[in-house]
Amino acid sequence: MRTVEVICSAELDDAVRAAWDRLAAAGLPSLARNTHPTNRPHLTLAAVDEFPPGAEHRLAGLFDAALPVPVTLDRIVVLDGSAPLVWLVRPMPALTALHAAAWDVLASATGHRPWHAPGAWVPHLSLALRFRNADLRLARAVAGGQRPMGAFVAARSYDGTDRSVTPLIRQQR
Repeated sequence: MRTVEVICSAELDDAVRAAWDRLAAAGLPSLARNTHPTNRPHLTLAAVDEFPPGAEHRLAGLFDAALPVPVTLDRIVVLDGSAPLVWLVRPMPALTALHAAAWDVLASATGHRPWHAPGAWVPHLSLALRFRNADLRLARAVAGGQRPMGAFVAARSYDGTDRSVTPLIRQQR
């Protein structure tokens, strides 16, 4: 599996990591416990089995032109009742346009994950996996009621086969 992800600005990354730490300190599930070097706050735009030929180059051009994209986080929810605890991302026009453009680049790819498709996609930053809906109230209190702002400033692809990341941007920010 290959993903297309956008990466948070320093201030947004710090806010999400602080929430991870507060959840872990409260004894709740948290991505703070995932010590793999690829673990960092990110927003997944798409996931496919493999990129079609030329997709990395086209995605890099897309992100070079579109980033940074301003973002505001919204409320904390549990997706599907007993799954990831996430911080919803407000779907601003620039972000939804970027999402649609990434899907256009991957149109000929195989194995699209339908939950990332335009119309089904719920933009979010993950806080914990396998979270119980019963702990949501406590998680909201622990993670904080703020609505952090920042930007998505870079892009990458995660390769689920070898657990590696590849930058999807040509210019340094």
